Order: sequence, then structure tokens, then C-alpha cells
Amino acid sequence: MATDGQKFPPQKQDTQPGKQHVMDPIPQAATQQYKSSNKLAGKVALVTGGDSGIGQAVCNCFALEGATVAFTYVKGQEDKDAKDTLELLSQSKRAEAKDAIAIAADLGYDKNCKRVVDEVVDKFGRIDILVNNAAEQYKASSVEDIDEERLERVFRTNVFSYFLVTRHALKHMKEGSCIINTTSVNAYKGNARLLDYTSTKGAIVSFTRGLALQLVNKGIRVNGVAPGPIWTPLIPSSFGEEECVDFGKQVPMGRAGQPIEVAPSYVFLAANVDSSYITGQVLHPNGGYTVNT
Repeated sequence: MATDGQKFPPQKQDTQPGKQHVMDPIPQAATQQYKSSNKLAGKVALVTGGDSGIGQAVCNCFALEGATVAFTYVKGQEDKDAKDTLELLSQSKRAEAKDAIAIAADLGYDKNCKRVVDEVVDKFGRIDILVNNAAEQYKASSVEDIDEERLERVFRTNVFSYFLVTRHALKHMKEGSCIINTTSVNAYKGNARLLDYTSTKGAIVSFTRGLALQLVNKGIRVNGVAPGPIWTPLIPSSFGEEECVDFGKQVPMGRAGQPIEVAPSYVFLAANVDSSYITGQVLHPNGGYTVNT
């Protein structure tokens, strides 16, 4: 794991989604310290944005816990990361699970979300765990710099996709299934430089709470995870070279987190043996920030 005071080499990527395979260092999606216990045996999980960062680590931990995993990625820009993730999952999957699949899709549009869900169900028969995780972010010094086109693009990826994938997936989810949404510490503390991104993450918190109430009588739990500063492709593709060097220093732990430090929160929320009495809640792996939950 990253240690106290760690600095990252200067680096920047000019396009989103960022590419994990060119980052220095590569974000950690696995660790020998993680001990699996078959908590998700027999489950089918769909993870959006699962080719890199937190999504990749979640896919890996789910596979280690016995789940069959499907994930989405952006065609072209994330092909290499998706291939790397499939290779990782082939090593992590349990004998009783089926081989993981990667599905290329722009989830900002309903027809693409339906296609993804249909492909997963055609292949595996159902969805037991849905992780809405896909996201993009851009810096802006002022609200005046955020035009309608950019605002729509960020909300389509970060909010529309959560609604749209969920509405199609629910047709194939039964009692005992669960939905986990990725929000952010920024939804609680605010972020002046990431105003549109922060707004989407606040919307996800409200979406999580409302959907949990809507589905509670169906026996489907809905929760969220609000990571702090985590070393993922969003960072070099959003910030300047020198900003990457000290990324994460501001938190009480004094460092950025790694994706594998966040992924167990998703395992906890996905496993009925751990969290059967938890719905409408958000976990906060954020390096020590105190937030008003």
C-alpha cells in the first residue's frame, strides 16, 4: 500500500477516460493480504466502469469471493485496461464461477444500458449484485466555465447511467439482491474545483437513499460507498502534473488510498452474511475525513 508521505511521479493524461496501464505507479487492485471466504459464491455481479481503478479492484474481490463477474468499459480508450482486468479475473475466479466478460458501452444512453443488462442476463441468467461505478470528472475554476454540453456529459455518465442501468437490471434481480452506488467524499465536503462532478455525487447519495426505500419491500438492498482521494485513472486525466505529485496528502492519513483499500467495502455491502440489515447507507473509506452522513 501507499505509505505516509508518499509522492507520485509527475504525470498527466490529456483525455478521459484515463488509461490505467500507463500510470506510474499502477493502481493496486489486488493484495496478498486479502483473504477470501467464498462470501459471494453463486452470485452474478455487474460492475460498471470495472476495467480500472476502484471498479477493477471490486471485480477482483468479487471474483475472489466466488462471484461470476461482468463489467463495462469504454471501447477504444480502455481496451487495454479491460484486457488486463479479464486476465486478472481469470486468475482470481473460483472453479464454480463462470468466466468474466467485458462489455463496451457508453452508459449515458438508455439503449446502451439495456444492451449491457441484456448481454449479462443472456450469458448468466440473472443479476444478483449491481455496482454502479462509472464516472468522469473535469476541473473548472468557476461555474461560468461549465457549459451545457459538459454538464450534460458529466451527468449522463455519473447519474443517468445509474438510473438507466438500474431500471433495466431490476427486471432480473430477486429478493436478496443488492445495488451498490459509488459516490464520493466530495458529496459531503464539497469541491470547488470539481463542481459538476461533486453535484453528480450528491445526486447519487440521494438516489441511493430514495431507491433503498423504494425497494425495501422487495428485499433488495441499496447502499453506497463514498471514497476519498484514491489513486485511479481519473486523477492524471483530471489534474496537472504537479497536482498528481502530492495527491491525497490533505487527508488525515497523509496519503492517497489504493483501489484495493476501497473494494472490501463493496464486498461487505454485497454479502448478505455481512450486511443483511443495512440499506440506504454509505460507507466512507476516505483516509480519515469526518463527514456528516
